[in-house]
Amino acid sequence: MNESKMNRGLKNRHLQLISLGGVIGSGYFLGTGYVLEKAGPAAILAYLLGGLIVLCVMLCLAELAVDKPVSGSFVTYAQEHISSTWACGVGWAYWITWVAYVPSEMIAAGIIMNNFLPMVSQLWWAVFFSLIVTCINLFHVDKFGESESWLSLIKILALVAFTVVAGLICLGLIGDQGFIGTSVLLGSGGFAPNGYWSIVLTMVIILVNFQGTEIIGLAAGECKEPAKSIPIAVRNVTWRIIALYIIPISLLISILPWDKASLEESVFAAAVNQYGFTEFGAFFAFVILTAAISCSNSGLYGAARAMHALAKMDMAPKSLGKLNNNGMPSRSVMVSLWACWAVILIYAFNPDSVIYTYLLAVSGFTGAIAWISICWSQYRFRKQKIAEGTVEELRYKTPLFPYVTLFGIWSQVFCLVVMVFTPDLQEALFAGIPMLILPMVWYHFREKHRAQVAARAMR
Repeated sequence: MNESKMNRGLKNRHLQLISLGGVIGSGYFLGTGYVLEKAGPAAILAYLLGGLIVLCVMLCLAELAVDKPVSGSFVTYAQEHISSTWACGVGWAYWITWVAYVPSEMIAAGIIMNNFLPMVSQLWWAVFFSLIVTCINLFHVDKFGESESWLSLIKILALVAFTVVAGLICLGLIGDQGFIGTSVLLGSGGFAPNGYWSIVLTMVIILVNFQGTEIIGLAAGECKEPAKSIPIAVRNVTWRIIALYIIPISLLISILPWDKASLEESVFAAAVNQYGFTEFGAFFAFVILTAAISCSNSGLYGAARAMHALAKMDMAPKSLGKLNNNGMPSRSVMVSLWACWAVILIYAFNPDSVIYTYLLAVSGFTGAIAWISICWSQYRFRKQKIAEGTVEELRYKTPLFPYVTLFGIWSQVFCLVVMVFTPDLQEALFAGIPMLILPMVWYHFREKHRAQVAARAMR
């Protein structure tokens, strides 16, 4: 791939916060209620395991991205180190996931604003926020990076504020409840009221919450100093995920009984509301709104770069691989935008459609496939370097190879196997498999047909 014209306008600060923008979406603030409802306080173990998987994937991605910083990222790596057929399936499945997920975030933002201003339809709010995201993604790439940095910063500050408030509540320094200690954490059935198997059952949902970290790789082709910035971004994002997921959720389950968690409202708002801090709880509605816009922003960025990579590899119309005068894949951005707008129209005409549920749920499957592909590519890349005797030439090496890589692969394979036996998650599996397989079948038969045509032409 010729990346010489890609505009490398993203700074290290942008790279770190873009990844966080994809991770801390409205699903984190709202979806954590589902995890607590299923696993109880033991959900913290599931988040720890999810964080460990993220660390393994990011370490593998860093080795690949530093060696070859291209905007195609794991799609390009899959073609080079696994197969072109697999790369086609992974790339299209990943693109479809974001095209479905971005509109769902916009609709979530519309629902939030409709609660504040009910005279305006949630659909019109969704359209309004979609226009904002559209404009941001059509700007120069450094403008995108700057806007995403500020949106991510709001979410980070909100979680830091929650951590402080929840910690003071737990210690009895604010509120009338006195010292709580572990009374809430271990009350209502103990640490694992639904058993420890529930931790495994929630893993796929947690991996959905963590998705977005791989956008670091997609942004590598537009990063100023990839060899320096990417390893720093990987290390910082990993530790920030621990700080922004593990610590806040540990405090959350220490002040909110797990059986009061639900999907009806943000569990973070519910937790502080029951101690009388209603204004702080209302603030989280604004934070969720910011999270929805930010996640849509970075998700659309990832979808457009994946489409650009597919076009460059002749797995999508070649015209989508062209760059504009600003060094941006504007055509890939526009096609991704049109697809998102089409999905929003589907929601507008049938907001209760089963399509919505399936497209949203499938991100668990396709996201895991993308992460498995990253680890698999790194495994084969490193094996090739070992065979060539050129490992020492790598500017960044994944530590503890091959154990980190293999854990990253097989832990996610195990999560996908669990989906087969979990009724709540089977729909994600059944909807996701065709999105992976159909592009692979199309590519296989297209290449077979081209080979036959070429063979006849040579006779």
